[in-house]
Parts: sequence; C-alpha cells; structure tokens
Amino acid sequence: MGAEPYAMDVGRSRGRRYPEPSHPYRNDYARDRDRVIHSRAFRRLEAKTQVFTTRYSDHFRNRLTHTLEVAQIARTAARALGLNADLVEALALAHDIGHPPFGHAGEQQLNLWMQRFGERFEHNRHALRIVEHFEQRYLDFPGLNLTFEVREGIVKHSRDYDPAEAPELAEYLLHRRPPLEAQLIDPVDEIAYNVSDTDDGFEARLVDPEQVIEEVELVAEAYREVDRHYPEGRRWMKLTEALRRALDRMVTDLIDQTRQAAQAAGVRDVEDVRRAPARLAGFSAAMAGRVSGWKRFLNLNLYQHPSIIEDRTRSVEALDQVFAFLLDHPGEMPGYFAGQARQGPVHRVVCDYIAGMTDSYLIRLYRERVQGQEPRRGPAA
Repeated sequence: MGAEPYAMDVGRSRGRRYPEPSHPYRNDYARDRDRVIHSRAFRRLEAKTQVFTTRYSDHFRNRLTHTLEVAQIARTAARALGLNADLVEALALAHDIGHPPFGHAGEQQLNLWMQRFGERFEHNRHALRIVEHFEQRYLDFPGLNLTFEVREGIVKHSRDYDPAEAPELAEYLLHRRPPLEAQLIDPVDEIAYNVSDTDDGFEARLVDPEQVIEEVELVAEAYREVDRHYPEGRRWMKLTEALRRALDRMVTDLIDQTRQAAQAAGVRDVEDVRRAPARLAGFSAAMAGRVSGWKRFLNLNLYQHPSIIEDRTRSVEALDQVFAFLLDHPGEMPGYFAGQARQGPVHRVVCDYIAGMTDSYLIRLYRERVQGQEPRRGPAA
C-alpha cells in the first residue's frame, strides 16, 4: 500500500539536533531505528521484568521480547494504514527503554522517591534523557542524535502534556498532537500485553482458562469459533489460537477506526493531524470497551495474584534500600555517576543510575552491598 498524505515524510523531518550527512541507502528514521537497537539501554531490556520474573520460567516474556512484539504489530498496522513504517518501528523499539527495573512497580517507587525532592520520575521522560545524554556512542555528538520526530514520539506516544507541567519539553510542540505514527504505539502496546500476559498467565498456571473464556469477551468469542472448527483439538492449542484471533480483531479494529477517524477529521497532511482536537489513532468505542475489560480482568486476576504481589513487594523493598544506601554513599556508584553526584542533586543521579539497572543487577547490588545493614525507610507507597 502506498503512503497516505498524512503519513510522516522523512524528507519533511525537522531533522537532528546536530546535523549529519545523509546515508546512501538508509533514511533517517531507519538509522534511528538501528541506533536504538544498538544502544545499551535496548539490550538491557532483556533483563527487565514484563510481568514474570525468571523464577517462573525462561519462556515468559521480558521487556525486550514484549518490545519486539509491539514493534511487529505496530509495523503491520503502519503498513496497512499507509504510514511511515520506519518511524513507527523506531518508536516501538524505543517505547520502553526508559523503564526501570521491576516494571511499573519500579517506576512508581522511583516516582515516590523523587516526589520527596519535589520532582517526579516517568519512564518516557527518562527514555528521552537516555537517548539525549546517557548513550554515548558517537564521536561527533552526545547521545544518539535522533531525529526530532523520534524524540517527540518517545515522550508523547502515550500521553499529551500540559506545557505548564513540563516546561523542559517545550521544544516538542506540547500544544499539538504527535503524528499518527506516534499515536499508534500506545494502543498497539495494549494489544501486545493483553495477549502476551494472558498467554504467560496460562503457562504459569496463575490464570484460569475457564475464567478467561467466561469473563474476557474477545477471548470467549474467539474460543467458541475455534472450538466449533476444532472440537477434538488439544485444549492449550485452542486457547493459543483464540488469543491469536483476538489479537487480529484488535489490530483490525485499530486500523479501520484510525483510518475512519482520519477521514472524518478531513486530515490532508501531518499538520492537520497535529492540529486535530483529539488523537485520531485508537479503537472504536465498542472495541475500546472490550480491551478495557480485558485489562481489568488481568489486573484483578493476574497482576494482583499473591505470587506476583510477593515478587513485586520483595523487589520494591530491594529498590528502596539501594536508593537509600546510594543517597548516603554516592561514592559507591560507578565513576560517571559518582562524578555527576558531586556536581548536581544526588537524588537525581541516584534515580538515573537505578533506572538504568536490570532487575538482576539491582538485586545483586542489594545483596552484596546493602543487605544486612540497618534498613532505612523508603517513601510510603
């Protein structure tokens, strides 16, 4: 399918912070995608939790495999919509690189720590700091020197910002919507984790298949179809097929609804997308209700499962103690961070250092340097 007029044309990019010569056979968004893939932050996603820690199995998704699934779905949707698939892929691959160890629980706890100092932690803003400052791989410029649209999409793909709330992000057109390529990422993320978390929940035996078939409308509908066609099929394979069909329906709805919304809004180019009063990429109202119902089911029956809570509580306690220890002993951080702590707010440097850790590295640091010391109370959850 050819590009739609409201697709982001790489030739109209606002460019890089530090100008570079063009590449002979890769466009700028393809180069950004490759820079994300080759970054250390991207590689660390392999050792960051999605839902299950490795004590359950080596087969479950981690933050890296989740990211790859998001990228695959996003690229498919982008091509069907005639959007810029290279830009979408770059954004999908970068969308979680700012996540700290232990998933959303780790993000919430770091935010509680930063609130003590009148600041906040948010993984999208931290991802921007990673690509702008912490990834040092090039002789000609600091950071990865990504294009404006990729940097904008990193911070704006999942939410809009009040310019008064985020003055440090003023250059990213906070009064405008991001391009459709960025708007696709959040609903695709929802599709990916609803399906994969349910699949992993089956394998971990923490999610009851019968309950899913009874309570999750999209899965129930798909399972009935599969059961009619394959009545003698093995149970777990029918469940897997039902999840695949449910995924396909969500993606199809997202594509159809986004195309209809763009047509109804009369958008002719990216600037029309930016000026739209609301985001255009998303599910139909009926599908949005079904997706939300699936998320509620997972929250009640998986994310709040006693085994998951036990892991999460133990992990957050370790993060708390490491944060407190490093606040008191900033010289224990590696040279770069220790040097930064001598020049600026120690809490900010400690937060940046911990946010970049993998789950296993933080636990190892906790056991080797912190465990056994007098515990210091962390921020209240």
